[in-house]
This record gives sequence, structure tokens and C-alpha cells, in this order.
Amino acid sequence: MKFVKFRYPMWVAASVALTVSLLGGQAQAQAPAKYGPGASAKEIKLGQTMPYSGPASAYGTIGKVHMAYFKMINDAGGINGRMINLISLDDGYSPPRAVEQVRRLVEQDEVLALFQTLGTPSNSAIHKYVNSKKVPHLFLATGATKWNDPKNYPWTMGFNLSYQTEGEIYARWLLKNKPNAKVAVLYQNDDYGKDVLKGVKDVLAGPNAKMIVAEATYEVSDPTVDSQIQTLRASGADTFIDITTPKFAAQAVRRAFDTGWKPVHLLNNVGASVGSVLTPAGLDKSVDLITVQYYKDATDPQWKDDPAMLEWRAFMARYYREGDVKDASNIYGYITAQVMVQVLKQCGNDLTRENVMKQAASLKNFKLPLLLPGITIATGPSDHAPIEQGQMSRFNGTQWVLFGDVIGKSSP
Repeated sequence: MKFVKFRYPMWVAASVALTVSLLGGQAQAQAPAKYGPGASAKEIKLGQTMPYSGPASAYGTIGKVHMAYFKMINDAGGINGRMINLISLDDGYSPPRAVEQVRRLVEQDEVLALFQTLGTPSNSAIHKYVNSKKVPHLFLATGATKWNDPKNYPWTMGFNLSYQTEGEIYARWLLKNKPNAKVAVLYQNDDYGKDVLKGVKDVLAGPNAKMIVAEATYEVSDPTVDSQIQTLRASGADTFIDITTPKFAAQAVRRAFDTGWKPVHLLNNVGASVGSVLTPAGLDKSVDLITVQYYKDATDPQWKDDPAMLEWRAFMARYYREGDVKDASNIYGYITAQVMVQVLKQCGNDLTRENVMKQAASLKNFKLPLLLPGITIATGPSDHAPIEQGQMSRFNGTQWVLFGDVIGKSSP
């Protein structure tokens, strides 16, 4: 990755310096240091798998943001003088390959923790293995509900807004605003797609179940979802719940428009990036799409002069110049890296796997300025779901526009 010289505005530089200081630039000198695998007086080794290739490669930018963010932290002195070494490997969004790569990270590289491994299928494939090895499996880049199961999988913690919660939010909005809707659903045929759909059906139950008039699935190996869109259009549905990852989300948006189908189009959060989905699909074809958001969007003019957004843009300009500032995944990656650094800061000089997990489960209404106002991160020993709130948003042809209140589970 090529880095270029960039001079921060003085207030941004001061803000970054303060952030790094608060995140552990000062050494703690209480108890003797404790180290687990992947940790030492000089280094904290983390591991992850990312789909740098394959059908979900649009998400690969998240791993690049992580590496850039940790470089910024290291340039400022690291965490208590320890440099973060992130080993980020390509799994191609393939579960067998994810297993192979994670075994390497755990058994050969001996990482302290796994961070932000991406995708419901890939994480499902490694779920039991990493828990049997007692390796922190933190802030997974997926919103599957099953990651919040500390009783049976105490070493795993998700990050994204729960897929089921997201599905419930869409269904509740429909009941309130379009109670006579005829709903068609497209979803990825795996735990991710089924999880969002379950949230929808949990709300559209009983007499309301008849609102769903058609369902179609796709496999990540499918070249397109064109035939599925044709089938759903033919059902007579006037509402479309679109549960897809970026490649297929762009196809679905474009195909629905091109066939003349004009339903109320609810697009799940993981497929709603302006840069990686709506722009390829066609901004004119994306007007009036509705989604749920929980962090600020760089394309939204209301955040143009927001200090946190300006700081993020300065970071991108210096450490990840080739990154697309319209791609929401690049803000998501920044936020998740901040949370990981907070956990490492809380660990102090106890860099054991047990303490990393303990600190990850001790985030009490942790506020980050790039989250939407009113949304905080909260975890506990019996709560491994950091994000449980969101806000509805509509695309106006240029950017997402928030509307309504923050909804979802209240922070404890």
C-alpha cells in the first residue's frame, strides 16, 4: 500500500493526538505485564480473514482501512508502546478457505485475537474451532444473531446491527406506513439472508403473514439475480425487501428499475453503500431506496463540517488515499478499528486472551463520534451484541437522508 505525505489541519492533528493519547499512548506501570500468544512488550498480533477476492470483494476495503488505521496508531506510538500487527488474509468469501486461513492465524502465526473476520458463511465455518481454541473472535463483520450466544460460544462477539433486528425494523415500518403492502423478498441462501428474513417474518406473523406474496433466493456463486427479479416482479408485489450483499444489491437495484418495476424498495444495510452499490447500479435508479443506518454517511451534507467526519477524511487522505470516501464500508472499518483499539487500551498490561475477551465484554455505552447521535456500543458478559439500534434512511439520488427516530433495543 502506498502512503503519501499529507499535512493535517492543526485542529485535526491535535484531535488525533489526543485520541491516540487517550487510547493508550501512555504506559501503565502498575502490575507486571502478562502476555498471551501474539503479545509481547513490543507487539500485539491480530488476525483476520477478508474477501479480497470473490463475490464479496467489495468488502475488502474494510481490511485495508483496518491496516491503515493501525498504521496511524503505530506511527503515534502504538498502544502502551506496543505496535499493532494485523495479519489480514484473503478467504475469497469461501468458508473452506476461511477455515484454512484461520487455522494458519491461530496455529502458525499465533495471533492474540481474531478481529473483524467477515461474512456469515465464513464465520460459521470457524465458529466452533476458535471457541475450542479459546481465541477471542471479536467484532465479526456480520450481524447474524447467533454471534450473541456467550453461554455456548463465550469467545465470539459480533459487531453489526443484528440482522434479525434489522428485519424487524423494516417489517414494523411497513405495518405502520404500508399495512396493505404486497411484499416480495430476495435473500442470500445462507444464515445471513435467513436471519434478516426471520426478523421480517417474526413481525409479519399471524394475519400479517399474507403480506409476503413471493420469495426468491440466490447463491453467492450465481452470476446474476436477473431471473429472481423477474419472478418477484411477476408476483404483483408493490414492496421489495432486498437482502443482498454489494454485488447482487447493485444488480437487483438496476434490474428492478430497468424492467419498469417500481416497488417500495427496502435495501438491507450491508448492501446500501453509495460508493460500492448505488453508484454502479446508477444513482438515478436508486432514488427512494430505503435502508437502516447506524453510523454517519460521508455523502450526507449534514455531516460536511462534523469534526469526526473531517478527522476521518484527513485520515483517509493521509493513510488510505486510494480508498473511496463515498464507500460506507470505509467509515465502518474506521469505527470497528476504533473499538478494537479501545479494547486493547482497556487491557493495559494484561495482554492475555482471557483479558482481551473480558474487556471486549465490558464496553458500557461506549460512544464514538461517527455513530449516529443516540447510538452507543454496549456489551456485557451476557450480551455480545454491541450494536442494537438503527435509524431509517431514504436515498434522494445523491445521498441517504435520515428520517424518524432511532429505533431498536435500548442500550442498557
